[in-house]
Amino acid sequence: MTYPVTWLRRVVFALFVCAAASADVLADAPAVPAQATVAIGGEVATPLHLDAAALQKFPRRAFDATEHGKTAHWDGVALADVLGAAGVPLGDALRGKNLSLYVVVSAVDGYRAVYSLAELDPAMRDGNVILADRRDGQPLDTKEGPFLIVAKNEKRPARWVRQVIAIDVLRAPSP
Repeated sequence: MTYPVTWLRRVVFALFVCAAASADVLADAPAVPAQATVAIGGEVATPLHLDAAALQKFPRRAFDATEHGKTAHWDGVALADVLGAAGVPLGDALRGKNLSLYVVVSAVDGYRAVYSLAELDPAMRDGNVILADRRDGQPLDTKEGPFLIVAKNEKRPARWVRQVIAIDVLRAPSP
């Protein structure tokens, strides 16, 4: 497990975001530099650290979704594609004990949201959950990005996670 490295990465990223926010005084914040990364860890075959350039190599997904009454056009990569690249069991491999896997998405400020692996798997349902890096054709600003989880079909955006720094795959404990 890479928890100490993940913790250090979160602290460094938090300091970067705070410095950027104070410099801009929350005026139209610039896009976060490409060196920001998302760590994919936990019960994965291949832990990953993806930056903006690495995400550009994945198939792109785009759709319109509404957040707090405002509809925007979101662009990014399917969360399932990112998890698949890390060796997470999806498709036919998502059965039996693998159905107890879940995904925790963490933000720089400590906010976290949970998704079951089954609801992210396109073989199970059309989740339309992406790791977005663009809104209305523009890179996400420091208040939202550089990476944001967007779930198209959710009635409330409570599990939309801003400033994503980590995605961990965990297993529910046995009773």
